Amino acid sequence: MVPYTLTRVGVLMTPEPGNEQESEGVLNPATGHTPDGTLYLLPRLVATGNVSRVGLARVRLADGVPVGVDREGVVLAPDEGWERGLNNAGVEDPRVTWVAALGTHVMTYVAYGPLGPKPALAVSEDLRTWRRLGPLHFEYQADLDTDLNLFPNKDTVFFPEPVPGPDGEPSYAMLHRPMWDLGWFREGEGVHLPAGITDDRPGIWVSFVPVAEVERDLRNLVHLRNHRLVAMSEYPFEALKIGAGPAPLRVPEGWLVIHHGVTGEQPQGFDPTTQKVSYAAGALLLDPLDVTKVIDRTAEPILVPETEEERIGTVGNVVFPTAIEPVNGVHYVFYGMADARIGVARLDRLP
Repeated sequence: MVPYTLTRVGVLMTPEPGNEQESEGVLNPATGHTPDGTLYLLPRLVATGNVSRVGLARVRLADGVPVGVDREGVVLAPDEGWERGLNNAGVEDPRVTWVAALGTHVMTYVAYGPLGPKPALAVSEDLRTWRRLGPLHFEYQADLDTDLNLFPNKDTVFFPEPVPGPDGEPSYAMLHRPMWDLGWFREGEGVHLPAGITDDRPGIWVSFVPVAEVERDLRNLVHLRNHRLVAMSEYPFEALKIGAGPAPLRVPEGWLVIHHGVTGEQPQGFDPTTQKVSYAAGALLLDPLDVTKVIDRTAEPILVPETEEERIGTVGNVVFPTAIEPVNGVHYVFYGMADARIGVARLDRLP
């Protein structure tokens, strides 16, 4: 079993009245600590027209528990051409991993550009100033008989420390979730599955970059290889698809990955207002010596939409975990609520 559970703490952030940059919601945040130990939230801010930016907000604590935020502006906006289409724009759903060996925060985010959602990467030492390293590039892998760069991809997040790659070489690893249906931007094109894959539902994959290459040049973090499928949907609460959430957390049992599982109906395209779905949170345990292997997983969700804030919003019935941080020895998980607000839950290990 996966001996971990989530317990709601409350709503952490809601759209600020009169703030145009938040008119369509605040959601799906990243987090990080500055060197002085201050905890920050990096929320996705959605303006009119579904234009997303990444903000920065200091987390207020009461008796060591996150209870609110103080806004400190925008740290990433869709300023690059590949982050904007003619009718869309956005830097969305950031995930931030503090990689101690590199002395930097690594942000993966979704650039919603001319061909829809594509993953990208930026780095920062202080959470305020971010340097783009550009779109992620998936090296060609002959046994897959496809080019992963063709496909929309979301839910990208790096492990916080090197792990063994498939070839045994110490590597930085990144979870991601390719989507195989190309019909949404090329009519009639339909689903293109990699060789050996028979299930067209989006699942969790992992790709690697050798440590030696990143040490030589940090920009090599965007050049991923050795792509492997990690997990597909198995249980009713994740019947439609699954995707990774916060950066994996090292626990005694292995790597804990809190993920989302989706049920319901999702029409073609990426308009959230047309989706009739339910997002719940589950958990996976990955083998520390081989992160492509699932040791165990939850057959039932550990957090489901129950409160009014989780059931009613831009997309109803959504809990979407995206960040995890320790506060005074306790881990808290930060999550999107109905694509409109941000909540926080306490992570506990069962006795």
